Amino acid sequence: MGDRTCFIRKHARLPFNAIFFTIMMHYCTSSSFPPTVAPLFNERPFVLLWNAPISKCQQLKVPLDLSQFQAVTTPARVSNQPLTLFYKHRIGLFPYIDLNSLKEYNGGIPQRGNLRASLQMATEEFVKYIPDSSPGLAVMDWEEWLPMFNWNLDEKMIYKNLSIEYTRAENASLSLQQASSKAKQHFQKEARSFMEETLKSGIALRPKYLWGYYLFPECYNHDFEESNYTGICSKPTKQMNNDLLWLWEASTALFPSAYLPVSVSGNKSAALFVRNQVQEANRVAALPKHNYTAPIYVYLRPFFQDQKELFMNEIDLVSSIGESAALGASGSVLWGASADYNDKASCEALSEYLSDTLNPYIVNVTSCAYFCSKRLCQGNGRCVRKNYNSDDYLHLSSDSHHISRNAGKYVVTGTPSLSDLTFWANKFTCQCYEDRECSAKKL
Repeated sequence: MGDRTCFIRKHARLPFNAIFFTIMMHYCTSSSFPPTVAPLFNERPFVLLWNAPISKCQQLKVPLDLSQFQAVTTPARVSNQPLTLFYKHRIGLFPYIDLNSLKEYNGGIPQRGNLRASLQMATEEFVKYIPDSSPGLAVMDWEEWLPMFNWNLDEKMIYKNLSIEYTRAENASLSLQQASSKAKQHFQKEARSFMEETLKSGIALRPKYLWGYYLFPECYNHDFEESNYTGICSKPTKQMNNDLLWLWEASTALFPSAYLPVSVSGNKSAALFVRNQVQEANRVAALPKHNYTAPIYVYLRPFFQDQKELFMNEIDLVSSIGESAALGASGSVLWGASADYNDKASCEALSEYLSDTLNPYIVNVTSCAYFCSKRLCQGNGRCVRKNYNSDDYLHLSSDSHHISRNAGKYVVTGTPSLSDLTFWANKFTCQCYEDRECSAKKL
C-alpha cells in the first residue's frame, strides 16, 4: 500500500518518549464510545473471516492462500466451525412464502406459524452444528420478511396483503383500515416472537457464540444513482431501527451487509455506502442499556454484487474493509456462494487475487489496527475514527513499515514512527473493551 495522508513533523531535539507523551496528552482523552465486547479471536481488534465454499478448488488442487483470515469457514452444513451460518431451512419452521410459486410454508405468515415446533427444530440444528466448548459466531440468515409490517415492500408486499386477508377472514365486520391496523399489530407481535425467541434459544444453548441476524441492522442507502449521494441513512430508516430495539437487546453480535455493486467501483459512493452502513450499526449497538455494545462483523464479498467475474480492486478494498476497520467494526466476513468457485478458471482467478491484491491489503489493515490498539489504547480497546465521516484509515505507512512475503508467510517489519503515532492520536480515539480501562493519557 502507498502512504496514507498523515502528519509529518520533525522533532529532533526532544526524546522520543517525551514527544509521544506530549502528543497523547494534547490530542487524546478518554473514549467517548461506550465499551464493547472484547475481541473474540486472539485479542485482534480487527479480523477477516472467510465464509465461502472452496471444496472444488481443493479437489482441483488449486492452491489458495487463506492464511490471513482468522477463520476459514463455509456456509454449508459443517459442524464445529468458528462461524456458522444458518439459512432459512436451518433456523426452525419460520413461516414464509415462496415468491416464485407463491406456495406457503409453515403457515406462510407469522400469525399462522407454530413457534414451539419451530424452536424445537432450531434447537436440534444449533446443538448439532455448534460446539459447546469454543467461542465463535452464529449468523441467522432470515430474509423472507421483515419484522416491521410496513417495511415489507415490493415483492414482500404479499406478507402484508395475506396478513390483512387473514385478519378479515377472522372478523368479516372489520373495515379495510381496521383490518390493516389489526394485521400490523398481530404480524409484528408474532414476527418478533419468532426472531427473538429463536435468538434467545441459540444464546441459551451456546452462550460462548455471538448470535445475530444477517442484514440487521440495515441503512437502506442503496440509492447510488442520486446526484450528491451521501450514503446517510434516512430518518424513517433510523426510526425503524429504533423500533427494533428488542432485536438489538437480544442480539450479542450485529451482522450488517455492505456488498458493493459494480457501478460504484473506484467511486467515492462506495466508501459512503459502507461508512454509513457501519455507522448505523454503531448507533444501533449503543441503543440497548447494556454494560457494553455488541460487536459488529460486516458482511462483504470479494466480488462485486450479483456477478462472479470482477473482484474488488485495492480502492474498493479500502472503501469496504478499510472503512469497516476505521469505524471500529470487530471484523469483516467475506461471503461467497458455491457457484463462485466451481471450476479451475474461477479457482485460479481467486488464487491470483488472494496473492496479488487481497492478502497484502488484509495484512496492512489488520496490522495497523493491532499496532494502533497497542500504542493508543494499551491493547485494551480498538481505534475508532473521531470523525466517522472522514477519510482517515488504519493503513501502515510505507515510510515506517514494510510488508514482505517469505516462504509463503507475510512479514511486517518496522515500528510505528512519530508520524504514525501523531496521526493516530489526532484522528482516532479508543473504544475500550468490556471491563478494561483504556486511555491514551495513560501511555
